[in-house]
Amino acid sequence: MGESLPRVPREAQHHNDTLRRPVQTLRVKMALLGSSGVGKSSLALRFSKRQFGSTSPTVGCAYLTQVVHLSNVTFRFEIWDTAGQEKYHSIAPLYYRGAHAALLVYDISKRETFIRAQVWLKELEKQYIPGSTVIWLVGNKADLAKDRQVSAKEGQSLATDRGLFFTETSALSGDQVNELLLAVAHRVNECIGAQQGGLSEWQEPALVNLRHQNRFNPFGSCCKVGP
Repeated sequence: MGESLPRVPREAQHHNDTLRRPVQTLRVKMALLGSSGVGKSSLALRFSKRQFGSTSPTVGCAYLTQVVHLSNVTFRFEIWDTAGQEKYHSIAPLYYRGAHAALLVYDISKRETFIRAQVWLKELEKQYIPGSTVIWLVGNKADLAKDRQVSAKEGQSLATDRGLFFTETSALSGDQVNELLLAVAHRVNECIGAQQGGLSEWQEPALVNLRHQNRFNPFGSCCKVGP
């Protein structure tokens, strides 16, 4: 289905933030765009938690994270799941502006979402400089192949014509979801990671150790009276 995605090697599989990372971790902003009901939130949940669950329509935007380890770098994906309802369309650019990767998602069983994805693409093209954003056309709900209204050939043709990458996924079954995130990571690394200042480094916030604080005076370790 769509572009042949790379097989996930063990050393490049993504893990939770709690696992040990290589020295450098770079931040990647990724936005999911598309009509309401195409499965953007379910894809985001698969990316972040490797789970599938029923979701309510996104209000404004939802935010999740996931870490992807490549052989020479680690990416911390900051995933912005934008609302697909028309009433939120005008504020969507606030969330996807400056994205390093954008997924244009449609439902293969609903042609109108495929047409709408092309409208999102036009809007996105107003906000980015060519070469600064990896854009992927994603035909979701591949598990509904019997109800298909958009062929994989149509999706691939649109992607080829507009210079996009393409694949089909199923957030329900998880088919091609992890492979897609890894493929996006590789493309970001190739297209943006090597640029001077292309990606910023992520620093893990310092943790405050409360174990050694004075039990009777919770301010004892941080406050001082007198000289």
